[in-house]
Amino acid sequence: MAIFLGVIVGIIIFLFAQYNGLVKRKKKVEQAKSGIDVYLTQRFNLIPNLVECVKGYAKHEQQIFDKVVQMRTRYMNNKNLKEGAELNSECNHIIALAENYPELKASEQFLDLQKSLSKMESQLQAARRIYNSEVTAYNTKISVVPTNIIASMFNFKEEELFQLETEEARKNIEVKM
Repeated sequence: MAIFLGVIVGIIIFLFAQYNGLVKRKKKVEQAKSGIDVYLTQRFNLIPNLVECVKGYAKHEQQIFDKVVQMRTRYMNNKNLKEGAELNSECNHIIALAENYPELKASEQFLDLQKSLSKMESQLQAARRIYNSEVTAYNTKISVVPTNIIASMFNFKEEELFQLETEEARKNIEVKM
C-alpha cells in the first residue's frame, strides 16, 4: 500500500512540475511578445514626426501618409503583431521615399528621425529574436513526450513565430530592386 501511495504521490508531483514548466514557458513567450510591443510602440510614436517632416517635401504622397497614420492607429488600438509588421513595412517605404528628395535627406530633423528609427529597428530585431527563441522553446516543450500529454490535457496551444515580412512586402522589395 505504501508503494502504491508513493507512486501516486510521485505521479502527482511529476504532473505539477510539468504543468508549472509549461506555465513558465508560456509566461516567457508573453513577456517576449510584450518586449516587441514596447519597441513597436516606441517606433510608431516616431511616425507622426516622420510624417510631418516628410510631408513638406513630398506633398503629392499624401495617400501614403494617410495609410501609415491609419495603420498606426489600428495597431495602437489592437496591438496585433501582424499589423505591426505591415506598418513597419510602410515606415520603411516612407524612408525609401526620401531617396527621391535630396533636400529632405539633408534635413537635420529627418536625419535625427532616421537615426532614431534605425536604433529602434535594431532593438526591435533583438526583441524579435528573443520572442522567436522563447516561442521555439515553448512549442518544443509542448510537443515532446511526456509534456505533450499534459499540454493537451490543459489546452496549451502552439504559438506562432514572429515573421516581419508578409508575402506582399517581399514582392514589393523584389520589385524595387
